[in-house]
Amino acid sequence: MSGHSKWANIKHKKEKTDAQKGKIFTKLGRELAMAVKQGGHDPEVNSRLKDVIAKAKAANMPTDTIIRSIETAAGDVDGNNYEEVVYEGYGPGGVAVIVEAATDNRNRTAGDIRHYFDKNGGNLGQTGCVSFMFDRKGVIVIEKSDKINEDDLMMEALEAGAEDFNVEDEYYEILTDTGSFSAVREALESKGYEFAEAEIQAIPQTTVKLTDPKHIEQMEKLIDMLEDMDDVQEVWHNWDQEE
Repeated sequence: MSGHSKWANIKHKKEKTDAQKGKIFTKLGRELAMAVKQGGHDPEVNSRLKDVIAKAKAANMPTDTIIRSIETAAGDVDGNNYEEVVYEGYGPGGVAVIVEAATDNRNRTAGDIRHYFDKNGGNLGQTGCVSFMFDRKGVIVIEKSDKINEDDLMMEALEAGAEDFNVEDEYYEILTDTGSFSAVREALESKGYEFAEAEIQAIPQTTVKLTDPKHIEQMEKLIDMLEDMDDVQEVWHNWDQEE
């Protein structure tokens, strides 16, 4: 993805309406709950929980809401047992799409996702049909500011184990392998840096540009429909959205 469109997407996430933010916080709450059930409620011994907390903070989720979600999950022994499921397919114009879901009903979720793909000129495929086109990387985005020295940030990120450091017009992007993500994030966090984004992402190796207006409209609708689903946690794709 280009720097311009990526930053536009990050700002778009942060500028959503209250109702949309509520849905995002609900999804993050589910992700926090799954992390707690897998490794306990103490982020000092549960690295996945610590990573999800950082992701929630980057999404402007209030600290008291984060704490409440963790406490609820820790005390909810007999609550819903969500399982993580990954769906893969192609959108209109051959765009590769990965959908990460957390569901308590696989049949319902798969049926809904298949319906949205079919409705918008795509098709849901088999596991592995597009994931080979993506690399999983830790992504940390820090907004540019007069308080940040670019050289210092780059050195601190690389010394902590980052793979790459990219300078864009409005932000710095730090890439890590999945195994080093937590260590790099914690090192930068300890130095007072605030993140616009901090999570493991599926990064496309190549991108697809859509030129047919119908395909563009269908792809936008497909992403919106999938992201609006309660069961869907993340939608990754290789559509180059830069105009």
